[in-house]
Amino acid sequence: MMKNSFSINLKGSIKTIDKPMVMGILNITPDSFFDGGKYQYQKDVLHRCEQILKEGAEIIDVGAYSSRPGAKHVSEQDETKRLKQALKWVRSEYPDAVISVDTFRASVSEMVVNDYAVDIINDISGGMMDEKMFGVIGKLGVPYVLMHMQGTPLNMQLNPIYKHLINDISLFFSEQLKKLYAFGAKDIILDLGFGFGKTLDQNYELLRELKQFQLFDLPLLVGVSRKSMIYKLLDVNPDEALNGTSVLNTSALLSGANILRVHDVKEAVECINLVHQLTKA
Repeated sequence: MMKNSFSINLKGSIKTIDKPMVMGILNITPDSFFDGGKYQYQKDVLHRCEQILKEGAEIIDVGAYSSRPGAKHVSEQDETKRLKQALKWVRSEYPDAVISVDTFRASVSEMVVNDYAVDIINDISGGMMDEKMFGVIGKLGVPYVLMHMQGTPLNMQLNPIYKHLINDISLFFSEQLKKLYAFGAKDIILDLGFGFGKTLDQNYELLRELKQFQLFDLPLLVGVSRKSMIYKLLDVNPDEALNGTSVLNTSALLSGANILRVHDVKEAVECINLVHQLTKA
């Protein structure tokens, strides 16, 4: 499993990641690929948060902008409205929970951190969809998930092409990290962006070569939960992709993943505990 221990600043305290963590997904979008539309009302949002925390996740990742392939654009106004409503509910019920917000917009990032004490910004675009994002992250001083995506959610799966998959993504991270550090950003987490501008074969190549990205000496987040790289290969639907998700999460842990972003928290925690037992000295 993981050979390195990392520390990130959460709520002004240093959190040491010496055992992989789980980030539970709370989609407040009407059209996400797996659970779109399920969490539109207060009781459903709070029940989902309770489930995420009770099953052992350390982070709740709230998303108000669907990033499934071909997803329609969501206005900043709509994204902000959804987040304000959900975060108000969550912060009222779970004031001490570690919350991540999945957004590529700098203004939204600033709002959720300043108004709702959000702890982590999770940017699917890696700073490519809002040129102000890195400056805002440097100013806010919160951990930042830097993800690789080729294109945008609307076009990313039309025809993803790389000269050399691993080298191209490594170069992207190197260039973006240099910019982030120049703005004073700290506590950066890398996400290879499985399913974001990658073919099925490219996704599996990326997972096979996950260890190569340990060279950056930063925590690695892996999000493969119920994605098409699983259900298309197995010829099932997302509802039937839990077993495949657990298999790939196990592979990711054995290759050094530090955070698993998942829909199914209990099963991910079990993967971590089993792999930890298997690999401990």
